[in-house]
Amino acid sequence: MNKIYNPDRATWNVVLKRPTQTVADIEDTVNGIFKEIQSGGDAVVQKYTAKFDKVDLTDFQVSATEIKEANTLVSDELKTAIALAKSNIEAFHAAQKTPRVALETTSGVHCWQEKRPIQKVGLYIPGGTAPLFSTILMLAVPANIAGCTEIVLCTPPDKSGAVNPAILYTAALCGVTKIFKVGGIQAIAAMTFGTESVPKVYKVFGPGNQFVTVAKQLATKYGVAIDMPAGPSELLVVADDTANAAFVAADLLSQAEHGVDSQVILISTSKRFIDAVEKEVEGQIKALPRQKIAQQAIDNSKLIYVETDAIALDMINEYGPEHYIVCVENEDFYVNNTFNAGSVFIGNYTPESAGDYASGTNHTLPTNGYAKQYSGVNLDSFMKSMTFQKITKEGIERIGNAIEIMAEAEGLQAHKNAVSLRLNKQ
Repeated sequence: MNKIYNPDRATWNVVLKRPTQTVADIEDTVNGIFKEIQSGGDAVVQKYTAKFDKVDLTDFQVSATEIKEANTLVSDELKTAIALAKSNIEAFHAAQKTPRVALETTSGVHCWQEKRPIQKVGLYIPGGTAPLFSTILMLAVPANIAGCTEIVLCTPPDKSGAVNPAILYTAALCGVTKIFKVGGIQAIAAMTFGTESVPKVYKVFGPGNQFVTVAKQLATKYGVAIDMPAGPSELLVVADDTANAAFVAADLLSQAEHGVDSQVILISTSKRFIDAVEKEVEGQIKALPRQKIAQQAIDNSKLIYVETDAIALDMINEYGPEHYIVCVENEDFYVNNTFNAGSVFIGNYTPESAGDYASGTNHTLPTNGYAKQYSGVNLDSFMKSMTFQKITKEGIERIGNAIEIMAEAEGLQAHKNAVSLRLNKQ
């Protein structure tokens, strides 16, 4: 692990750099596949599925028989755990519903705002080194609460052409309408353009590797919205001597095992605590089944010592972590003054894993510093606000002259005429 003491502010951008490729490194690949799928449809999806996933599929859609079989392959214990998580996620996201906002801005001028669901959404569920069936809960549950009518799910197949049973079970449980064995860039492109098999959607959700992240960004150029540019997972922990070093080490490793390009950072005002966490990481990592993956991520990790809470807070806001754990004596100072973070976990008994699975908050979060301007997925992510207005004769008489004056000042005579005709009607 890389220990850094009192880094100069001028070097923070280097110290906090993510271990990811730049868009320029991979966008040519993504662009090429997009253009091929736009014109070639299923045949091109099949070609890249064979190339990247090492399986030749002629039918991408998961059948009802496969879903039924998956139900028998998932243990009752896991089904119970999924049910608990689903219940909490439903409760938290249902609570995010907001009522219609209505106001008579001027006598006779009635304005209101209502939220309507995005009708067609696409969910991308990674299935490579870890089948993230929990992400289905985070996306399909709020999509159903919002009232989305078509929920399409794409996930990569294994080398035998199958999808992990837990993914299929959870998708069916959460009301996904169609499931496809398509992963990576080709999945995002298929949902962007639509193919003979895969429907075109209006908005794409879900995390993925750097290629998927760039593919989602490219999708926006073709009129498809995305939740956020969510790339490799990351965690920042701020902790002092009041924290438990074993807990913090476990939290760092929980993110490190996601992938070799994951990033974990500890910021502390205690050198002694940093040393204790380093020792715990070295001990705990040996027992992990995904030790090799976690070790590569840990090799890129940072243990950063700073002298004051104020400096630590500035660094945290500069980094904008996806996941952010606060285990310090001066808890309120950090919680109240952090402005850039995807999801915040407070106290010694709030592991980041809770948000990943079952506490109720959403784990689809902005990475790579996008927490400075993006929110994590929530109920509103699956909805759009529409405004309405109805103006009476009295209302147009009250605001009409102002409209005429403003329209004329902008040189838009037809705009003025649309009001003048109404005002002059006897």
